[in-house]
Amino acid sequence: MDELRMRCKTRRKSGTEHWNRRFWASRESLRMEPFADVPLLPGEERVIDKDLIYVCPFSGAVKGKVFITNYRLFFKSSDMDPAVTLNVPLGAINRVEKMGGASSRGENSYGLDITCKDMRNLRFALKQEGHSRRDIFEILFRYAFPLSHGMHLFAFLSQEKFEENGWSVYSPMQEFRRQGLPNDKWRITFLNQQYELCDTYPTILMVPYKATEEDLRKVATFRSRCRIPVLSWIHPDNMAVITRCSQPLVGMSGKRNKDDERYLDIIRETNGTTSKLTIFDARPNVNAVANKATGGGYEGDDAYQNAELVFLDIHNIHVMRESLKKLKDIVYPNVEESHWLSSLESTHWLEHIKLVLSGAIQVADKISSGNSVVVHCSDGWDRTAQLTSLAMLMLDSYYRTLRGFQVLLEKEWISFGHKFASRIGHGDKNHADADRSPIFVQLIDCVWQMTKQFPTAFEFNEHLLVTVLDHLYSCRFGTFLYNCESVRDANELRTRTISLWSLINSDQASYVNPFYAAESSRVLYPVASMRHLELWVTYYIRWNPRIRQQQQSPVEQRYKELLALREQYLKKLEELQLSDSAPHLPNSTTPSPASPTQRVTHLHTPF
Repeated sequence: MDELRMRCKTRRKSGTEHWNRRFWASRESLRMEPFADVPLLPGEERVIDKDLIYVCPFSGAVKGKVFITNYRLFFKSSDMDPAVTLNVPLGAINRVEKMGGASSRGENSYGLDITCKDMRNLRFALKQEGHSRRDIFEILFRYAFPLSHGMHLFAFLSQEKFEENGWSVYSPMQEFRRQGLPNDKWRITFLNQQYELCDTYPTILMVPYKATEEDLRKVATFRSRCRIPVLSWIHPDNMAVITRCSQPLVGMSGKRNKDDERYLDIIRETNGTTSKLTIFDARPNVNAVANKATGGGYEGDDAYQNAELVFLDIHNIHVMRESLKKLKDIVYPNVEESHWLSSLESTHWLEHIKLVLSGAIQVADKISSGNSVVVHCSDGWDRTAQLTSLAMLMLDSYYRTLRGFQVLLEKEWISFGHKFASRIGHGDKNHADADRSPIFVQLIDCVWQMTKQFPTAFEFNEHLLVTVLDHLYSCRFGTFLYNCESVRDANELRTRTISLWSLINSDQASYVNPFYAAESSRVLYPVASMRHLELWVTYYIRWNPRIRQQQQSPVEQRYKELLALREQYLKKLEELQLSDSAPHLPNSTTPSPASPTQRVTHLHTPF
């Protein structure tokens, strides 16, 4: 096996070297010029540049130069003032295609079509002479999809340094202690320390005190992917818990597992007020029944007599992918004005947002009333993560802080194995992969909807949410790479890459909501009706220049102006106080006026 691996490696290496020789030869012939305008990151290297035409859907054909590095595609116009620029991380590219052929007729009909993951497309036109696009196509294809070409993602090449270490944001033990765990009902198990129990779960799990290690092993055999029910969150007062897992392996024959049934009953008993454990199955009922044909299924009333089953009707990853495609069709490049409401409705995007939010509200409501819940979908890493994290955001104000939100994403999404690599396709050329789906984008959209309904309840602002989504694709940081912790450990992610939270926590002021008012015990119940949900225009339609001009909130703008004014007044006050403390002439008999300090004693600013 080792010999075979070595042969494959040698063959791949020789193929890479051959390509590199050809590439460097063509690179020399292009005579790249210095470019002071392109903001290179530490570790970012320039690869190629080329004169071409950007076929802008808003400004028409724009002449300029495109620069490609090992991290980004950067375009700058040469004949417009102000200059038109594009700055696209290569990780955001979904597909690169050749447009037109040698015999194509029509202006700007020969070039490249680039489809992006962040709701935009790019088109570049080149001259129809020789093979003018071959070099740039091959290089762009290679660097946009490095994993498909035996190369590293940029996160492993970056040499950025930040004041804060984002990898220290989340510690499972610290987070459990914050929740008052372990206690006499719940304990920590290290059974998964080497990923032996479940290779897509984290190493540290919180399980019922009464459940033995052998119980956990038996339950794992009856849950899809061995993802057993484990604790995500406990209510500090009524001790009701949110637990998460995957579907039971019931199958067409209606199999039962006494260990699984008893385990759910033990979860119910950890909280004295839960007469019936509520099992929230995220799927539509018909889908859950269909899953029986592939060995899955749901908890039947006859087997789980102390539980009630609630289906939440949230559709699968394929439905969500098609829905976002339809949304992109009506917002890019131009907004479908004539039948906007009906066009938006036909995408069903807001309908899906509503169902996810509605499901999370039901979970939060059960917990608030003292009833423990189990949440699952099919495998427990998509819709389950949406429901648990949103319910926790509603219930626990800590997760509504800047740092707490980072902990929430690390805990419920990253550590519990949401398949980021499969859903996003980092560095992978297979754009038609059926595993691609905007599940995490939906979560951030739901959070944005909550920030709109509760504008003072969140310490972070919209800029944080957009930044998170931008770097979901960018591959600049290691935070969202790979499908689960076991693969991240195998690739030494924490030592070889930088965390997104390093960037954010080194510049917190940019991500803070100026209207935040901390409230420790308030539970948020957003209104999940179509009348109260909005399309997140400043994300989905942000590439439209008209929308971009309106992005700055007038209220936030005014607030910033007032803050600047406040700084001026405070500085003036300080100067007056310093002048007042200067020594006076000793023989002066003139009565001194009230000191500046006295004069401003009764001035109160509303800040």
